[in-house]
Amino acid sequence: MEHRTALLQQIADRSLRVGVIGLGYVGLPLAAEFASAGLTVVGFDVDATKTAALNRGESYIDDVPAATVADLVATGRLSGTTDFSALATVDAVSICVPTPLRKTKDPNISYVVAAADVVAQHARPGLLVVLESTTYPGTTTEILVPRLQERGLTVGRDVFVAFSPERVDPGNQTWTTHNTPKVMGGCTPACLEVATALYQTAVESIVPVSSPAAAEMVKLLENTFRAVNIGLVNEIAIICDHLGLDVWEIINAAATKPFGYTRFTPGPGLGGHCIPIDPLYLSWKLRALDYEARFIALADTINSNMPRHVVSKIADALNGQGKAIRGSRILLLGVAYKPNVADIRESPALDILELLEERAAELFYHDPYVPEVRAEGHHWQRSELTEPLLRAVDCVVVVTDHRAYDWDWIRRHARLLVDTRNALAATSAGGTVVKL
Repeated sequence: MEHRTALLQQIADRSLRVGVIGLGYVGLPLAAEFASAGLTVVGFDVDATKTAALNRGESYIDDVPAATVADLVATGRLSGTTDFSALATVDAVSICVPTPLRKTKDPNISYVVAAADVVAQHARPGLLVVLESTTYPGTTTEILVPRLQERGLTVGRDVFVAFSPERVDPGNQTWTTHNTPKVMGGCTPACLEVATALYQTAVESIVPVSSPAAAEMVKLLENTFRAVNIGLVNEIAIICDHLGLDVWEIINAAATKPFGYTRFTPGPGLGGHCIPIDPLYLSWKLRALDYEARFIALADTINSNMPRHVVSKIADALNGQGKAIRGSRILLLGVAYKPNVADIRESPALDILELLEERAAELFYHDPYVPEVRAEGHHWQRSELTEPLLRAVDCVVVVTDHRAYDWDWIRRHARLLVDTRNALAATSAGGTVVKL
């Protein structure tokens, strides 16, 4: 029986064994969906604490219910390991490893390369490999395919390769791994067919495109669209500040237009693993082709400077009270990069904390989801959010508008607030509020 037919049969009768490399915000939800569909799944990670927690039936990702993990582990459909030699026992592999930036803002695809190396080392005829890590167009065919070919395997006949960009939105209760449409680009029609068949077991809708490079570009377009538009509205916020206008009033009024306008809101900067990073993968690739992606570069400049703009607003607000940042007690509310999650990756709060520390402020932070922050030699412990603390600090800075916060209560007890999220718009009584 040819390998394509055999894989399709294994998927249909649920005898296929799936390996998921990388058990983070992308990998664990995907592994759980495959296992919930009746497949046997082995999760691989270099972090032994993750695999140990998984094997105990525990979930460390908020979007994956602990009861779901416990049931899947108990029934033998889901397990974790740090032993990558177990890749020899799986029939399909999904690679969900990080793709961060170097300090020079160039792509760091070392995790993808390492995963490609170990998959190739254990590859055999009849294997399906799907890369999910966000990266520049060409990565799948330039990094993954040659390593499999060096093993004497023909893509589309012996092994099957595709790219399907992750679309995980941590904390989103409406759109999950299961019901978010999944873009899929195969190296050959057979690759697309087999990859689609596998992912249809776990995902409601597959969106096929012509190639892995097309699928890679889809993800970059999605996040570049957001980064550029956030950069635009952040600059509008700065412009309104110079003009003495309320940017939130402007945005709310503009959003009443029923066509030709998409609402974006300003903030203290970009956070998360995707939006601050993915567009720079595209601009890096284009520099190699002697083309400058000017919109991306400009948006990155504006968004990257927003934490400094916030610190400037804090300084102005304190100056209005006859105080300097130096020696002032400043409380940040929210350090996660977005509301209602514990994820601090690339959070602008980290930059704001560091900038304020450089200016000798006495810092406090509270976040209901983040008990401590460690970043590049810095360590901050969460303070208890109490009325005495709110009254004692010189300035409260709203960085992340978590749903758990009682904004009326906070404003009643704080003397001065800098609100980067318009979270206090509906409050009235209490301390002075300075908007972004």
